[in-house]
Amino acid sequence: MTLSAFTTQYNSKNTIILLEGKRNVVELDKEKLIQLGNLLATHLPLATFRSGNAAGADFYFTQGVLQLAPERLQVITPYDNHREKQNNAYETISLDQIDLVKESEVVYQSKNNKKTKSLIDKYVGGAKDRFAIKAAYIIRDTVKVTGTNSGIPPTTFAFFYDDLDNPKTGGTGHTMSICDINNVPYLTQNEWLNWL
Repeated sequence: MTLSAFTTQYNSKNTIILLEGKRNVVELDKEKLIQLGNLLATHLPLATFRSGNAAGADFYFTQGVLQLAPERLQVITPYDNHREKQNNAYETISLDQIDLVKESEVVYQSKNNKKTKSLIDKYVGGAKDRFAIKAAYIIRDTVKVTGTNSGIPPTTFAFFYDDLDNPKTGGTGHTMSICDINNVPYLTQNEWLNWL
C-alpha cells in the first residue's frame, strides 16, 4: 500500500490509528518512528491516533504526532497515572475507568495470551498484586484494538515497530494477534519505512 492510497482510504473522523511497538528501539530507528508519527498526523488531519503510553516505540511514534496534533492523541493505559510525566495526550483512558466485568469480549480475547491467561480472571476479579497487574498490560493491549462496549471505538488501522529477529512476541505480538483476530489491517516497519 502506498502512502497516497492509505491517506485516501483512511483520512476520516472515524479513523483511529494505533501506533505502537517494542520497548527496545534501535538508535537509528528512533527518528524514523518520530517521522512516521509526524507524517501520519500531517496526511490524516481528520484521524485520531492511539497509543499505550509505553516506553520505546510508543513514545517515539507519539512524539511525531505531538509535534503537529496533540489534540488528536489518545492514550490507553493499564492503570491510573501510568507513566504520567511522559503522557502528553489530549485524552487518557485507564483500565481503572473501565468496568471489565461488563467487557466479556475484551476479557475473552485477552486470554489469547497464553502467558497471562490464568491472571486475567484474577485481575478482572479485583486482584492487583504484582503478578495480577501483568494482566492489566495485556488487557490494555486488547482494548487498544477492540475498543469497549462502554464507548471506546475500535482501532481502524495499526502501525507497529516490531523486533524483526523475534517477531510477534510479547505485548506487541499480542496486540498484533488481536489485530489479526479482529481483521484490523496493520503495517510493520518492513512496509512503512518505504513511506519515509
